[in-house]
Amino acid sequence: MDAETAETDQPLEMEVGEEEEPTPIFKEPPKIKRLEESVVNRIAAGEVIQRPVSAVKELVENSLDADSTSISVVVKDGGLKLIQVSDDGHGIRYEDLPILCERHTTSKLCHFEDLQSIQSMGFRGEALASMTYVGHVTVTTIINGQLHGYRATYRDGVMEHEPKACAAVKGTQIMVENLFYNMIARRKTLQNSADDYPKIVDLLSRFAIHHINVSFSCRKHGAARADVHSVATSSRLDAIRSVYGVSVARNLMKIEASDNELSGSLFKLEGFISNSNYIAKKITMVLFINNRLVDCSALKRAIEIVYSATLPKASKPFIYMSILLPTEHVDVNVHPTKREVSLLNQEIIIEKIQSAVESRLRNSNESRTFQEQKLGASPASPPTTQKDSPKNPTPSGLQTQKSEKVPVHKMVRVDSLDPAGRLHAYLQATPSNQADKSCLASIRSSIRQRRNPRETADLTSVHELVNGIDYNCHSGLLDIIKNCTYIGMADDVFVLLQHNTHLYLANVVNLSKELMYQQVLQRFAHFNAIQLSDPAPLLDLIMLALKEENLDMEGEENYDLQEKIAEMNAQLLKQKAEMLEEYFGIHVDANGNLSRLPVILDQYTPDMDRVPEFLLCLGNDVDWDDEKICFQTVAAALGNFYAMHPPLLPNPSGEGLQFYKRRVPTNCPQAGGESLKVTDDAGMESEYEHELLSDAENAWAQREWSIQHILFPSMRLFFKPPTSMATNGTFVQVASLEKLYKIFERC
Repeated sequence: MDAETAETDQPLEMEVGEEEEPTPIFKEPPKIKRLEESVVNRIAAGEVIQRPVSAVKELVENSLDADSTSISVVVKDGGLKLIQVSDDGHGIRYEDLPILCERHTTSKLCHFEDLQSIQSMGFRGEALASMTYVGHVTVTTIINGQLHGYRATYRDGVMEHEPKACAAVKGTQIMVENLFYNMIARRKTLQNSADDYPKIVDLLSRFAIHHINVSFSCRKHGAARADVHSVATSSRLDAIRSVYGVSVARNLMKIEASDNELSGSLFKLEGFISNSNYIAKKITMVLFINNRLVDCSALKRAIEIVYSATLPKASKPFIYMSILLPTEHVDVNVHPTKREVSLLNQEIIIEKIQSAVESRLRNSNESRTFQEQKLGASPASPPTTQKDSPKNPTPSGLQTQKSEKVPVHKMVRVDSLDPAGRLHAYLQATPSNQADKSCLASIRSSIRQRRNPRETADLTSVHELVNGIDYNCHSGLLDIIKNCTYIGMADDVFVLLQHNTHLYLANVVNLSKELMYQQVLQRFAHFNAIQLSDPAPLLDLIMLALKEENLDMEGEENYDLQEKIAEMNAQLLKQKAEMLEEYFGIHVDANGNLSRLPVILDQYTPDMDRVPEFLLCLGNDVDWDDEKICFQTVAAALGNFYAMHPPLLPNPSGEGLQFYKRRVPTNCPQAGGESLKVTDDAGMESEYEHELLSDAENAWAQREWSIQHILFPSMRLFFKPPTSMATNGTFVQVASLEKLYKIFERC
């Protein structure tokens, strides 16, 4: 090989053997540049004015800083089209109008150190400026001594024209129109979300109960009636009553707390908190710190913990608190919208407030009262006679409303003195061991107080089951349940109901089973507890249920099989104990003992003889793998357990009385004086077992009383009958007045 060939081969070998590395491309870092002032201002405006209610809050606080005694708010389209806030404060000077809406122009702060003693709501001078960058602002104002006011318009922080003279009333009116017109994404988001108007109403309500020396009003544009209308008053409780209603105000109690430690948590608290009679679906907490409306999630959570531990589960309180602290202990500059503040020694202050709330609740939780509604004049009352009629006749110029005449075949006779209706009034009276009338009144009041079941847990599967109940509700049966009159028990299972001109038989077992099932889902994870006097072993209870199911099967092999089944079921329920207690209020301890059951209907305790059957059903019939099916089957098992089944002892008022007889020969000496003996046709004496007979009579009487006074009042409030009940024999029409009239009407 010659040198020339070698020289040509060498580069070829390099091309095949290795590739050349690409030359790296170096990018220069992006250049840092100063943003335009308009961009900076618009970004800042989006943080300060987050939604229409933020603008209303800033404007109302400015009005309060202006020593106003009357503040009026008008809103259109949730605040997107128009927000108008008018006050009777000291107004704005003409000389200050050109810089009114520039950023960081304020009359409340000169030096940074002034923040340590700031007492006004605003201080940064950003609110009005931010509104001009996201909306069109018009200001009309007049101060004392001027003959006329001035109106100026602003955009992007700049006054567009010289202020124009105009007629004006004392104070200032600020209009913000077309909010977020230049922020398309946010405007579309707010238009697609729920209307902001309820948030604005809630905001004004909170201001109204704190600033009781100021009158507030809030209404929609074009509406004649204000949704918030409060007048200046000297009583905080009167302000709460006028804004939140009588039902809230009458269930509040005053709370006070303070600490005078100069070196530590110096504060003073005054306010109102709800008592045990207050029922609501969500917590309402109104908190003012140094007269500034703020949120404090740590304090709110601490008070919720106290209520959950002191009152029944899911208590949602109403709380109003006003806390005063030294201004140097509060940092107000921690949130763009001033919604939050930072406190010195916050943990100590919250702990002391928590202790004060707990002490106040425990002292007031000894008794609970219920508001009883008085019955008015019944429409079925007999007409007044001529002697009872008023002496002064009706003036000829006025015409009394003529009552609509009811056809004869549609007239229904009712007893106005007993709206619940009773068949027992026509039967022979028998002694009863039931509770007295005061107990009955308290139970009915308790049921009326529970018109709004507590909120269900935030689980999709539970919401789907509850929505399924609503979707499957039969409107015709719902009308019957809500407006029927209870007559009495027809037999052990069916009850007689009257609705308008129709008479129905209704299956109490089916009705109560479905009602309990629905209530389990409605009260999901929020149950009160029935404490068993002695914890009951799961293994023994399940064994008892298995023996009752297989009475005919005896033998050692069968006993071993039952024991294995009972052990498996008991072990399964022990494994699921945490879930059963958290979601359904069924407590199984570490030793496998049942100690607590849930309260599904107030004042009602299920038949404890059916506990073994219930536990066996939990072990065998529940699908624990699928969440939705699991909750559904557990609720169905509870519904079946709590349903008002006939007692296990036969009914002594009918043929079941034979069960309590024990035949003895006539010449047999009487054993004691506690047994009742009768002689039958065969010459044999029948001796009744008195103690067993008494237990049976009490059990059946208690069931019938519970059906009338607990089940049906609860059904009228909570029950939503499924469509299947219209065809499965739960309701059977047995008579119709119209048809009977055709048979018995006179010729």
